[in-house]
Amino acid sequence: MTVMENEFRRHYKERVVPALQKRHGYKNVHQIPKVEKVVINTSVGSQSDVKQALEEAKAELSLITGQRPMETLAKKSISNFKLRKDQAIGAKVTLRGERMYEFLERFIKAALPRIRDFRGVSPRCFDNHGNYTIGISDQSIFPEVELDKIKRNIGFDVTIVTTARTDEEAKSLLSEMGMPFSDRAKKLAAQAA
Repeated sequence: MTVMENEFRRHYKERVVPALQKRHGYKNVHQIPKVEKVVINTSVGSQSDVKQALEEAKAELSLITGQRPMETLAKKSISNFKLRKDQAIGAKVTLRGERMYEFLERFIKAALPRIRDFRGVSPRCFDNHGNYTIGISDQSIFPEVELDKIKRNIGFDVTIVTTARTDEEAKSLLSEMGMPFSDRAKKLAAQAA
């Protein structure tokens, strides 16, 4: 049985790898940075009905990612927040391989442009280790989510973990893959005018 290769993964192999090799002068193919995994994380600990909110968040995450989310637990008790240690307060999904490329393609090409007044993502959200995290305040930007069935807005973080050694390498990797950074969006608007 042969598995069809994702179009976005093919794009990475055929266009992104040669462009990065040319730009950064990598001698070995294994030096070229790649996306290792994508982690989508949400927290509902501040909601008044945590159990119901958690079930809704897990349902939305599984719809968006195509994979069943794992519950995240509170690390310590905080009485002011009515939080007990080991209480389920969130959910996360880790995507690798084909699902990761499918999600990235939908995220970059379909979901991000649907954000109201979108002018590109911030180029300052790197963590000095080549990983990029973006916060999404509303799940309705994803085409899979039916607007009629949304009971509450669920915000989440999308972390793209790369093998890049520096933030500059990671930014050029994500730019080549099509991530619309705001400085790039300004340049494209200037070229179009």
